[in-house]
Amino acid sequence: MALNCGIVGLPNVGKSTIFSALSSSPAETANYSFCTINPNVGVVNVVDERLDKLAEIFKPKRKIPATMEFVDIAGLVMGASKGEGLGNQFLSHIREVGVIAHVIRCFDDPDIIHVANKIDPDADIETINVELALADLETLAKRRERAERSLKVQGKPEQKNAEMVLAALRKIETVLEKGGRALAAALSEDEKAVIYDCHFITMKPQVYVCNVDEDGIKAFTAGSASVKSNEYAAAVQRRAAAEGAEVIVICGKFEAELTDIEDVEEKKAFLAEIGLKEPGLTALTHAAYRLLGLRTFFTAGADECRAWTIHAGDTAPKAAGVIHTDFERGFIKAEVYSYGDIVLYGSETKIKEAGKYRLEGKEYVVQDGDVIFFKFNV
Repeated sequence: MALNCGIVGLPNVGKSTIFSALSSSPAETANYSFCTINPNVGVVNVVDERLDKLAEIFKPKRKIPATMEFVDIAGLVMGASKGEGLGNQFLSHIREVGVIAHVIRCFDDPDIIHVANKIDPDADIETINVELALADLETLAKRRERAERSLKVQGKPEQKNAEMVLAALRKIETVLEKGGRALAAALSEDEKAVIYDCHFITMKPQVYVCNVDEDGIKAFTAGSASVKSNEYAAAVQRRAAAEGAEVIVICGKFEAELTDIEDVEEKKAFLAEIGLKEPGLTALTHAAYRLLGLRTFFTAGADECRAWTIHAGDTAPKAAGVIHTDFERGFIKAEVYSYGDIVLYGSETKIKEAGKYRLEGKEYVVQDGDVIFFKFNV
């Protein structure tokens, strides 16, 4: 799976504004459809308080956070699966990302055009979901043709594989035709493997992003649903709950203004004024990181404190290979302690005295928040 997050939605819902705030690199924005024809790509730091705390303890020369990639994809419209509004081109961009952040407009503004001339989050979500499902059904039909041809091959392995592909496609087709997402199909791990080459869009994990106005974000942080913007957001939350999806509520305009503030204390005051402890885009980054199945381990010392990205379930040698391929090739052992232990005991010396400093071998599965020193020989 690609290790990036695609920002999708209808035109004029605030995708490019949110992307610009995320990446702190302005994307092309305008009050007309299909402004973003070619996808913008931005690399975003993953804010992690654990790395900040490690830096406080070790006082390194440099601190390097984990990063992830966001892709700003042009707005889709009804008929995109048939090529409307350059839809085929934009759908191909979505196929290349690992997670989808679906931005929904949850604010009124007569100066910003809505493609349907009304604000209706449920209808907007349905438009996008239908187009993605139709695109997947088209992909499914093509894959089925290939599998059916393979059934005529004399070799038993090819026939068996084709039968498994067809069984998986039937399950997915049933879900898609009922308006669901391919991700909801009850597939075995083997079935997932044989249809991986389809790259179904609706197989990708998704987080809904409610883009509210400034009154909406203030009311949201205060726990009030008294403003229209939050009524829109509530509709998205109900739908997401039914799907088992995550929802992030942000104000794109506010996040863009926050990004322009360089002074740390001024930024904190700006957040406090709205009632937020952290920017909404930080929550979005964490959600995308988590949905991609990513985890973080750390290396820490006087020269550098650094966050490294691995997949959940990766073993110590694989984690070592993220730093350098020689580390994985010549892996001997890993010296490991948890982030919680360094916070509790305050130093590596005291961690060792408490018996919390461990030596782990090739079979060790790295845990989120591990602090590791690798020993290797090549």
